[in-house]
Amino acid sequence: MSEEKIKKGLQKKLYGLNDPGTALIVVYVSIILFLLLFAGLKSARADLGRAEEKTVDDVRQGELLIPAREEGRFTAAPLLSQNVKIFISGMTARTVVRQHFINKSDQWIEAVYVFPLPDESAVDHLQMKIGERIVAGEIKEKDEAKAIYEKAKSEGKKTSLLSQQRPNIFTTSVANIGPGEEIEIEIEYQQAVGFSDHIFSLRFPMVVGPRYIPGHPSATENGTVSFVGGGWAADTDRVPDASHITPPVVAPGEKPVNPVELSVELAGGFSLSRIESLYHGVDTQEKEKGVYTIRFNGEVKANRDFVLEWEPEKEDTVAAALFSEDKGMDRYLLLMLLPPAQTEMIVSVPREMIFILDTSGSMAGPSLIQAKNALSLAISRLQPQDRFNVIEFNSTTHALFDAPRPAESADVAAALHFVSGLTAQGGTEIAPALRMALDGRNDHDRVRQVVFLTDGSVGNEGELFSLISDRLGDSLLFTIGIGSAPNSYFMTRAASMGRGTYTFIGKVEEVKEKMTNLFKKLEHPVVSGLALAAADGSRKGLEIYPEPLPDLYDGEPIMALIKADQRIAGLHLTGMQAGQFRQIAIDTTHFAERPGIAALWARKKIRNEMESLHLGADKEQVRKAVLATALEHHLVSDCTSLVAVEQQVARPAEKDLASAHLKTNLPQGWQYDKVFGGTAKTATPSELLMILGVLLLLLALLLAKDRKER
Repeated sequence: MSEEKIKKGLQKKLYGLNDPGTALIVVYVSIILFLLLFAGLKSARADLGRAEEKTVDDVRQGELLIPAREEGRFTAAPLLSQNVKIFISGMTARTVVRQHFINKSDQWIEAVYVFPLPDESAVDHLQMKIGERIVAGEIKEKDEAKAIYEKAKSEGKKTSLLSQQRPNIFTTSVANIGPGEEIEIEIEYQQAVGFSDHIFSLRFPMVVGPRYIPGHPSATENGTVSFVGGGWAADTDRVPDASHITPPVVAPGEKPVNPVELSVELAGGFSLSRIESLYHGVDTQEKEKGVYTIRFNGEVKANRDFVLEWEPEKEDTVAAALFSEDKGMDRYLLLMLLPPAQTEMIVSVPREMIFILDTSGSMAGPSLIQAKNALSLAISRLQPQDRFNVIEFNSTTHALFDAPRPAESADVAAALHFVSGLTAQGGTEIAPALRMALDGRNDHDRVRQVVFLTDGSVGNEGELFSLISDRLGDSLLFTIGIGSAPNSYFMTRAASMGRGTYTFIGKVEEVKEKMTNLFKKLEHPVVSGLALAAADGSRKGLEIYPEPLPDLYDGEPIMALIKADQRIAGLHLTGMQAGQFRQIAIDTTHFAERPGIAALWARKKIRNEMESLHLGADKEQVRKAVLATALEHHLVSDCTSLVAVEQQVARPAEKDLASAHLKTNLPQGWQYDKVFGGTAKTATPSELLMILGVLLLLLALLLAKDRKER
């Protein structure tokens, strides 16, 4: 029998195809796969004995790398430390973050560090310090700032660039750090203090948790996968900047990086009954009457968020607060107003409760324990008149029931049993779960509340915001952030767009108290349709954010930022509560002056403009509005960056510049193997290659045997 007939016979027998080269292709592919596998295993073995040096390809895995003496190999240089000082005055806080970069090698380097800040922070200051020399940063349009930085870097000048990747993820780039040299980068921002359930709070995030990156990898001009931002994840069609928001992560067994020293000066303006750092050990002292200092007990590793709470004495409980700053001809106001007291009996109304639980790999360990405890508590509290369902998701999505069921004892017991058996694994595919929970309807016969428990560790936030906007209908979305470092940007925006609230649970011991407070919000009527105007009912001369104002829940104050081009005598707040019209008069002639209110207003305006994109706003108009506001108020934004350049040349022209990213810690409680599957996302899938290689080799042997017999 001829070779041609053998090929055709095997094709028909095994594939039913007409390509005469199939058998030979299978053989060739199996050989290639085995060669690739062998090369990968050989490289892996070689790396075992070379822990201190890495190849150029290892740059995308993580740390700051600089050339070693052996050509083509690299050694690591660490970030020295961070120092944080927070000054709290009433309802505002000013934070100074100092990042110390040190180069212990004999080479010139560029350091790139991805780090978190509060998503509502108004970042308005950058300063680069080299020895005794100080260079102030200037606000520029983002592309212009990048061009200035790149030009200065290529010319050998010391330069730094502060850019926003997400409202809560920023990047510091520092170029031309000389051998043995230290450079200090100082960043400042303004933020509003949180207030809920009569407790003040402030949160300082210290680690960017690994994000789940959905979509297909993007390709560069030469066809390779794009890692232009230097992170561990490739850019994708659904997260085009994935490599910019996935800083390399310290692997198990490696020493934690980026130690932090932190201090707070708290002047709340009243006597306190409690000051507490929820997750870190601190020393607290009363500096003078009503002024307190809070400090970390030494350096801490940056692997979980710092949260400070303080509570006023009962007689000093704040019902309303108004703060002001004059800038030019404009007056900026920060208004905080607690909801009106419940004067009538609360009537329990039938509800439809949809619970969504994240069981992806990043939730493994304490996070899932917290989430399951919280969900079990919520299910147990349901009333017989309520309907409910439970949706759990990771890489796939699964609903407990085909449709919401009455909260009868048998179905409640089945739900509790279902929740108790859940484990964490896979990716964080949020979109299918939200699509299943939010049906887009506006005609539900009862109050429909969706409660979403997750760490929010995803990179496709914009895609999810659009989905929420499209499918919310008359549902209300409440988010519960779980774990040591949840993605507060996604969680707070999702709750705001869903006309709900955001609750953060950082440890198991908090579950009962925080879930009980949430139940009050879920079960009590809201004040909806809120509108704020001048005392005469006019909106002329007022620019108010957020716009529109969110619904008001028991224990949740209104936080509004207002710009007025004239001196207003008062404000008028109206809304509907339990079917009745409500109105509140607010006196604006008595206020406390605070610097930074204008920056907070500008940040709110920028947020409102960016969120309008998910509602179909024109991109160019939004860009112009954001750019104008950010430049006027000297703020870092999606459209602007801060750049600093020292004019003298530092690096000799003949000296090369090495550039790479600094590592970050894995958030406390996260399990590395659950997040990365035991390897980095960019690693070669050797297990898959081995399986495919074995299968194809077996197939090739069968083909050869068949051919021989024929």
